[in-house]
Amino acid sequence: MSVEIKPVLTRSELRKFVNFPEKLYRHNPYYVPPLVFDQMDTLDQKKGAAQEFCDSELYLAYKDGELVGRVAAIVNKKANAQWNHKQVRFGWYDFVEDPEVAKALMEKVYEFGRKYGMESVVGPLGFTDFDPEGMLVEGFDQVGTMPLIYNHPYYNDYLAEMGFEKDADWLEYVVQVPEVMPERWPRLEEIIKKRANVHMRALTRKYVKEHHYGETIFRCINTCYKDLYNFTVLPDHMAKKYLDFYLSVLDLRFVTMVENENDELIAFGITMPSLTKALQKSRGKLFPFGWWHLAKSMFIKREGGAELLLIGVLPEYQNSGVTALMFMDMFRKYNEAGIKWTESNAILETNTKMSAQFRDFEHVQNKRRRSYIKKLEY
Repeated sequence: MSVEIKPVLTRSELRKFVNFPEKLYRHNPYYVPPLVFDQMDTLDQKKGAAQEFCDSELYLAYKDGELVGRVAAIVNKKANAQWNHKQVRFGWYDFVEDPEVAKALMEKVYEFGRKYGMESVVGPLGFTDFDPEGMLVEGFDQVGTMPLIYNHPYYNDYLAEMGFEKDADWLEYVVQVPEVMPERWPRLEEIIKKRANVHMRALTRKYVKEHHYGETIFRCINTCYKDLYNFTVLPDHMAKKYLDFYLSVLDLRFVTMVENENDELIAFGITMPSLTKALQKSRGKLFPFGWWHLAKSMFIKREGGAELLLIGVLPEYQNSGVTALMFMDMFRKYNEAGIKWTESNAILETNTKMSAQFRDFEHVQNKRRRSYIKKLEY
């Protein structure tokens, strides 16, 4: 029987879209489910934060009456204007091991792209850079992390067969936290602070709320990342939708902020204790008992690792030692909390300055992920 592709039109169908990977990866020990409620909010065609500048459609694939795949087709008008290209993105691309299913889903992305006059297809990418991006091409035997994609190896094979080529690669690293902090660090920290005329800012929930610090971080993220691959510079009002939630659930002790002499944010390191085991136990759901697994990993009995979610330094401070200052602060906090290792978020292969920050620590590159591109034919 041929593959049938249906658009997602109802809340019930959206839930099927979000939950499909749970079926596909149910017995895979390396897959880490995302938070279901967060995915529902992100993908909601009416409530999603990025819908004001994105056109999108979600599709489900059925074969012999069984759900066998999903994909999102996205035209990010803001990114297309910013980068002066005409691209339709594909994201949330998951399917059973069947090339017919993979191709049928991608055909809907082509169709959607042609509708909006796009010239190429690229992905996997989300609505914005706060969504999962990049297909795993190395590290299939490594446990995933909360913000990143896990996928079967055959995904890449099928994309190659469809004529897709590499557009960009990201690397991920596992870095060991020193058991004993180097004696020279306190002196080095003071030298950097004095030379760069900067200081650390400890955050509390009260301070974040009263000083609208989510918007402050958001603006700094935009400035730090604006020249990175396909990044979408977002307006200030979206800070509430994207960052307020995370700042409300993060343990702020693991958030490092650096300000200049005018109390202006110039660098940030947003990290959190690893939630991979908790998410695997809860299957990404808060109820009935998922909230307990997550709370336990965050505040009671940590899993032994941490995740480097977002790190950035304003361009004018990138050669001032501020990045080293942040790592010293983060690693000291990890050591005090009994955290043994930390895993980076995806770092662009071309961002050698960022990767070089790990050279003073025991580390290993454990994963690689890729964004693919193909010319759209009419």
